Amino acid sequence: MYRFRSVVAALALVSIAVVLLFIRYNHRQNDSQRTGTSTDYVDSSKCASCHPAEYETYQHTGMSRSFSRLSPNNTVEDFKTKNTLYHRLSDRYYTMYEKNGRYFQRRHQLDPDGKPINVVEQEIHYVLGSGNHSRTYLHLNEQKELIELPVAWYSEKGGYWDMNPGYDRRDQMDFRRGISLQCMFCHNAYPEIPKDSDRSGSGAVFPGRIPEGIDCQRCHGPGGAHIRATEGANTTIETIRATIVNPARLSPDRKLEVCMQCHLESTSARLPYSVRRFDRGVFSYRPGEPLAEYAIHFERAPGAERNDRFEIVNQAYRLRQSPCFLKSGGAMTCTTCHDPHNAPRGEEATRHYVSICQSCHEDRITGLTAAGQHPPSFDCVSCHMPKRRTDDVVHVVMTDHYIQRNKPSRDLLAPITEEEAGTNEDDYVGEVALYYPPNLPPTLDNELYLAVAQVIQNSNLKDGIPRLRAAIEKYQPAEGEFYFVMAEAYRNTNQLQLAIPMYQEALERRTDFWPALHELGLSLARAGQPERGIEFLERARKLSTNENVANDVAMVYRGIGRVGEALAVLKNALSLNSEFPETHNNLGRLLAQTGDTAGAEEEFSQAIRSQPDSPGPYTNLANLLVGRGNLERAQYYLERAIAQSHPRDPGLANVRSLLGDIMTMRGQTERALVEYQEALKINPNLAPAQAGLRAAMQKLRQ
Repeated sequence: MYRFRSVVAALALVSIAVVLLFIRYNHRQNDSQRTGTSTDYVDSSKCASCHPAEYETYQHTGMSRSFSRLSPNNTVEDFKTKNTLYHRLSDRYYTMYEKNGRYFQRRHQLDPDGKPINVVEQEIHYVLGSGNHSRTYLHLNEQKELIELPVAWYSEKGGYWDMNPGYDRRDQMDFRRGISLQCMFCHNAYPEIPKDSDRSGSGAVFPGRIPEGIDCQRCHGPGGAHIRATEGANTTIETIRATIVNPARLSPDRKLEVCMQCHLESTSARLPYSVRRFDRGVFSYRPGEPLAEYAIHFERAPGAERNDRFEIVNQAYRLRQSPCFLKSGGAMTCTTCHDPHNAPRGEEATRHYVSICQSCHEDRITGLTAAGQHPPSFDCVSCHMPKRRTDDVVHVVMTDHYIQRNKPSRDLLAPITEEEAGTNEDDYVGEVALYYPPNLPPTLDNELYLAVAQVIQNSNLKDGIPRLRAAIEKYQPAEGEFYFVMAEAYRNTNQLQLAIPMYQEALERRTDFWPALHELGLSLARAGQPERGIEFLERARKLSTNENVANDVAMVYRGIGRVGEALAVLKNALSLNSEFPETHNNLGRLLAQTGDTAGAEEEFSQAIRSQPDSPGPYTNLANLLVGRGNLERAQYYLERAIAQSHPRDPGLANVRSLLGDIMTMRGQTERALVEYQEALKINPNLAPAQAGLRAAMQKLRQ
């Protein structure tokens, strides 16, 4: 959920998100174990009456404090003095402040006169993260979506404000990144969500109770039956114990999987690191069941070098590479070293972990020390499990769970930038290899899932497409997800004629699945069948409040001349979410087309306020101003559009050519000449730039 390395990659993630929404819904509505609709979860405070010591110490662990409402009682940040941040790459100022017991993040930019513009302010409702390493802030909007705010607080060096992971870049997500159900799965206890919302593809909405912190039931399972058993008059201890999961009594694999449900990421970069089985709901995992029945985990192919990359959720992945783990014969698990109910700190923690190491290595350490081959140290962890800066969250330092004989010689805490951290990590192209479980029986489902993993995030399209196609042809699966993933792979390789029948196959198995309706409608429109495409797009719009669907419907209407219907769709979309920049920009284009220039200017300005790094609204507003003869303001907005554009963006040629025209009209011929030349570097065949260049050169020769 945290990595964007280019404009193209950011756009690709939108498609990936749709795929993930689809593959994570479930078919088995009547099976609460698999769908995650169990109502037997209880308020975990009820555990305290029988387990007071464990409950009390657990309240001080990072997991217990992983998610909370922000209040004066739990603030650790400075909201009053050192509470501002200038982000140079995106040229935005952020202020974090408190007012009447409520907390806010505010963003603004400065105009040429130094006055604040493009102001956006959102209230902080929730904090994600314990604060041991960082805290991220969330806003609950009117649609009951949780939106990640751009600035985080980091505990390193006494605490400071800086950008969230994935935000330290020019084209960052600002106030527009939604918290997915998958984010919530690992960062909190299970929330109350609408029935079947994780199978409908309707997105992550949280209209019901949102718990605060990972609770007892994430490791012990739903507690309702357990509590009822304790209240029975003649219930035996054995019966009471049978109603709850005690991880200590599980086999080593099942015990380890209780932790690995959240701590087993091979990478946070594009791969994927896991695929949840199609018949499982997001919140359906139960401690004690085989993790592979919930999700299958993947890594890069053997030999694909990752340069000892260390990421923030690599704890189990790194531990499982360690000789200590490999030689333990399954005896070593996370709880060998960690008591999940109690997290020691400082010197107590050092003594605790040293005692664990010495339980296996004391004689060896004593012998090496006596021979002068090992220092007389009482801190095993600092050398053999050193703290390191994570490569994907560059402001965080964590313990590396790879237990190694020799500590790396380089500076493991040296600062790195997000740009340096992401070098080549999102560009992997190759086989997606099975990681966990280490082996899968050659069943129908497993062969299909291994093929799905190759294409779902575009890592191995060349080999994955024929592999998935062959598996689908061989097994003819009943689940529509496989056909949808196949269709997306075809679409991502510009094979629309192959994608369309696959979307149709998916919809034959689930007629109301809006992501398939959406993509089928778009594909038909792009293939020259817009009227037929609208039929499916409108069905998708009725089933979804997703703003992208509404915008796509409107643009297809516009393309076939049905401007009135396009306007109605966009205005309705703004009534549902007034902050979506693309809706404002598209509405502005339509209003300009109908002659409402004042309305168009307002919409373009709103689009810029919501997303100041998008060049489109600047260019559209500049065109509007040129038509009014306001060349000075038009020049300002075109220069802003150029500043926000990628140097290789083909559309940049038109922007520079238009700026050349404005410079010509303002009598600045030499500057116009430069802009035409820059436009032709991008597109040598751009006729307006060619004509402008000839005219400018002729004028300079006169």
